[in-house]
Amino acid sequence: MAARPSFHPPRPSLLPSIAALARTIWRGDGDLLSLLPAEAYRMAIGELGYSRRSIKLVNDPAFVRQILEDQGETFPKSDLMVGALEALIGDSIFVSDGAKWRRQRAMIDPAFSLMRLHLAYASMTAAVDAQEARLDALADRAEAFSLDLAMSHLTADIICRTVFSVSLQSDVAREVFEDFALFERHVAQVKVWRLIVDPAWTKVGQEPAVLAACGRIRRRLGDLIDTHLVPGAPFNDIASAVIGARDAETGQGFSREELIDQLGVFFLAGHETTASALTWAFYLLAMRPDVLARVRAEIDDAVGDGPITFEQAKKLPFIRAVFKETLRLYPPITFMPRVALKPAMLGRRRLRRGALVMIAPWTLHRHRRYWRDPDSFDPDRFAPGREGEIVPGSYIPFGHGPHTCVGAGFAAVESALILARLARRFDFLIKEPEAVSPAARLTTRPRRQIMAHARRL
Repeated sequence: MAARPSFHPPRPSLLPSIAALARTIWRGDGDLLSLLPAEAYRMAIGELGYSRRSIKLVNDPAFVRQILEDQGETFPKSDLMVGALEALIGDSIFVSDGAKWRRQRAMIDPAFSLMRLHLAYASMTAAVDAQEARLDALADRAEAFSLDLAMSHLTADIICRTVFSVSLQSDVAREVFEDFALFERHVAQVKVWRLIVDPAWTKVGQEPAVLAACGRIRRRLGDLIDTHLVPGAPFNDIASAVIGARDAETGQGFSREELIDQLGVFFLAGHETTASALTWAFYLLAMRPDVLARVRAEIDDAVGDGPITFEQAKKLPFIRAVFKETLRLYPPITFMPRVALKPAMLGRRRLRRGALVMIAPWTLHRHRRYWRDPDSFDPDRFAPGREGEIVPGSYIPFGHGPHTCVGAGFAAVESALILARLARRFDFLIKEPEAVSPAARLTTRPRRQIMAHARRL
């Protein structure tokens, strides 16, 4: 029997550096993915185009570890990322560094322990129940829907239920979701021309509509937090765990403003990044019915059509391999930018103060040196027993070292549950699959929404 040809899902066409820059400027939509030249997928470390501040793209796993572990506190999170997010999440764990970050991380980690995830699982399941009902209604009406928005709605509902014990149907939660959508569409992280001509630490200005949305989100998050601050409030969720956290040295908890910062991170990172990955995962399964058949066979063997327990969701090895391969091809965080706080060396490369150091999971995960047929969709790369084939440090969808995403375990359980529950009940029929292409803004998203029909099995 002939082997099935490799399936290469959409990616930007590979162009020389000048042509890639011209493409990005011509489009004018802020997509940094189209800025990457062909050589970005082959170099270990090199200059990314020309800019006043110097932009180094780092693909060497040893250098990536050096930067992300940052034992000398030389490479804090980029001023561009901080400027894009500070109006929304302040000086929270997502943008802080050094002693402040270590304090925040130590206080937050227990909220995402295995025991806490076990408690949150019932809320995840309830949100998926609600999503199945919405898809049933869409299937009955044969109505097209946005796969992107469906996944965003579902993961936002899960965050609302697990963090604050309210569903997305509540007025407060729905308004927060809508303003987050506005923020994600319009926040200015990088304008390519400014990236070329501006010096380091140039303030990133935001549109008034973005600032207004941030203000509304923070007020609404404050309202949700206040329900948990009432003495004797009957909550046992992630928000209550973070509210109860105490600094090991001072015994102090987070202030109300700090709570808004930290819980705003959970809403932003906890729903948007997983929604991005799930959108791509269901698109890939729709394009590969043979892989989808294996997913369904695993579900049938493990649980049939009964409830999927927390312990079962932690297993399902092929479904987890599908999700890992999706994260390789479409890492939600496309770039992890850092800035050189002082002159530094990476091997024999000298970095000047203010240099923008770009770690790009997108290029690292598709690098010609580290992956065989890097642009193909092959979940079996992550099959049990094949871990030794992966070059250490070449796969970092959740970061690396102490800065590994605090919600990585949460996302793994949540995504396995969603993929298993929806894949066993629905086919997603993609409209115009040939028009799908990725773009990178806050996360790696389709350039245009993926429209689909749901068909019940």
